[in-house]
Amino acid sequence: MPISKANIPSTQRYLDIAEIRNDCVVLKNGGFRAVLLVSSINFTLKSEDEQKAIIQGYVGFLNTLDFPLQIVIQSRPLNIKPYLVDLEQMRKKQTNELLREQMSDYLEFIRELVSLGEIMSRRFLISIPYSPLGDKKRGFFSRTSDLFSAAKIVKIKREKFEKYREALFRRVDKVISGLSGLGLKAAPLDTQSLIELFYSTYNPAESEMQHLAEVNKLRVED
Repeated sequence: MPISKANIPSTQRYLDIAEIRNDCVVLKNGGFRAVLLVSSINFTLKSEDEQKAIIQGYVGFLNTLDFPLQIVIQSRPLNIKPYLVDLEQMRKKQTNELLREQMSDYLEFIRELVSLGEIMSRRFLISIPYSPLGDKKRGFFSRTSDLFSAAKIVKIKREKFEKYREALFRRVDKVISGLSGLGLKAAPLDTQSLIELFYSTYNPAESEMQHLAEVNKLRVED
């Protein structure tokens, strides 16, 4: 018997995310998450003393934390077609013949470079958790019942939401301060960036072709 599309459960049923708002990810179990985008340093180009100082600083940073962190490195093929289109338009508008020829050579160089292999972009992310109920481990049966039960949306009153968000971002400020001591810059992703992050993570092919609308242009019911 064929299965109609109406009977196929939504993939949202298997995701832990209940909603994304005010620069926070709210999970179905009531937990909160903030995500930092972090810069990088070229560790191999540092001197031996600098490398030791970075390692010691990193160990010291970890020892100051009383909550867990998740570090994620995302590698994605870099789409440079828009960049090439912009360069081509600039080349056509260029009135200086010498500059126009140099731009043509540069465009050809980039196209040959891309043809040799995919150019990858890399992002460094840190997920910071906060649980109003505390960081307790959940049992097997609890996780299993969540998997097979219908997805439930967590509704949190505005006062409690702001209280939990404030507690979460105190952790965020602490992590940003600790990373700055290592020479790393970090910034929390806003609501729009969080939505785009998870959309591109779960839909890598579609995200290259389809751009999401801005959050402030969407009508959302409370």
